[in-house]
Amino acid sequence: MSRLILLNKPYGFLSQFTPEGRWRGLADLIHQPNVYVAGRLDADSEGLLLLTDDGALQARIADPRYKLPKTYWVQVEGEPVEAALEALRVGVRYADFTTQSARVRRLPDAEVAELWPRDPPIRFRKAIPTAWLEIVITEGKNRQVRRMTAHVGLPTLRLIRRAIGAVTLDGLQPGSWREMQSSYTDLAG
Repeated sequence: MSRLILLNKPYGFLSQFTPEGRWRGLADLIHQPNVYVAGRLDADSEGLLLLTDDGALQARIADPRYKLPKTYWVQVEGEPVEAALEALRVGVRYADFTTQSARVRRLPDAEVAELWPRDPPIRFRKAIPTAWLEIVITEGKNRQVRRMTAHVGLPTLRLIRRAIGAVTLDGLQPGSWREMQSSYTDLAG
């Protein structure tokens, strides 16, 4: 069995062990030899990051050919209308690519009420409402979720990856981690 480490990556950390510029590295959070990040999260994104000692598992987690769903909770600026949500669902067209279809739903306030506060907090404007969306994608282009929401007029303020396949953030506070013995089929659910 492969080692699989589930890490709740806080805001401000890169998806690598060494720091770079103003961003911190994972070595400040976890000291486990011979594990490598499977996939990425930008420094300004939070949430589930998987690390493994198995190169084949690492590739299967990160490679969009395997269609492993990734679930994001996204706080957006503005009030989502159904047309914007439907545009996200069918795929957003850019000059260089069109996103695959996504599962999208508006999250009720009760579901996000227990989220940890971000440090530093997001910007707050009294005159502009915010909303939370759940977006599930199976590809992972650079800053894809942020680009998608901006394209439909809902800029992302906060982005948290909640799940990769069947593995979730449940029970992990920012900066904490746990290990499980796993195979790809455990992830796919």
